[in-house]
Amino acid sequence: MDDEDDEMLAEYDFSRGVRGKYAARCQEVTNIVKLDDDVAVMFKSSREVNEALRALGKIIQQHSDTSSETQPDHCQ
Repeated sequence: MDDEDDEMLAEYDFSRGVRGKYAARCQEVTNIVKLDDDVAVMFKSSREVNEALRALGKIIQQHSDTSSETQPDHCQ
């Protein structure tokens, strides 16, 4: 990359910077999940991940609805 195209200055002064100043705000407005590498290779896009999680969520909900119906009253 040419020096003309480089947007970074040679030196920045962070001496008055505050570490983590916006970290809490960032956590409030984002919902980022890091997939393990072995899981990430199974999906080509975030859309595929969301579809898989929705399907799994439905299965889990159906299973929990079914198991609560078969449990005796004293077990619930």
